[in-house]
Amino acid sequence: MCTGIGAARRSRITGATSAGGCSTHSPGPSGTALGASRRRCCCCIVPGTPTAQRARELTCRRTSLLAWRHPIQAWAEHAWPQPALADPVTEADEMFQNAGEKGRRHADPADPPRARANKRRGHGTFDNDRPPVVGAVGRDSGPVRRRVVGYTDRATLEGFVTGATVAGATVNTDEWKGYGGLSKVGRTHATVCHSPANREWARDDDGDGVREVHTNTMEGTWTGLRNFLRPFRGVSKWFLSQYVAMLK
Repeated sequence: MCTGIGAARRSRITGATSAGGCSTHSPGPSGTALGASRRRCCCCIVPGTPTAQRARELTCRRTSLLAWRHPIQAWAEHAWPQPALADPVTEADEMFQNAGEKGRRHADPADPPRARANKRRGHGTFDNDRPPVVGAVGRDSGPVRRRVVGYTDRATLEGFVTGATVAGATVNTDEWKGYGGLSKVGRTHATVCHSPANREWARDDDGDGVREVHTNTMEGTWTGLRNFLRPFRGVSKWFLSQYVAMLK
């Protein structure tokens, strides 16, 4: 178990009653630093609950708990299956999450820590501390695929969309140029214009009275993601993908 947690406190973390959780032992994820030990299921790690809050509840050190949280989340991120959405109609969109280098030392005076409230506007990047999170959702089935990426260029977005949807699917997006080549990679591409000069949120292209061209479903999921991340009061961009993956 991690250092800084005594036997009594350890029993509270690993015990079945600590989080109303598991009463059976299970090995750590194979191929990771956790794989060498046998432990109870990680009741100490509660998705959506800040590490500092859990540490106070378990009366242990936050840094000790964090040393377990990140490897566990990293394992879960890569172990969780992400098959392509089978829906014939899907939506794709992106959001930009303020996430700096929380928890990292800045010894170089020329590279000071960023103050709170990153007020950059427009499309963010990993480099300017506004990592993009791209997502796709099945219009009928509802599953969501999300991924933290470095940029929202054409190669990145096309790679994500083709992996998250099946060939022949209709993909609804906004008019960001990064989606411009989807019709060339086996997808039917429908767009709505979100620019302030000619803003539209939904459009009826087939004349049946239903405005089927929109990205409202995918955009609505971003509210859930922001609410999930808010209690952490800032997530390091180096670990953002782990936290995004825990929202399932």
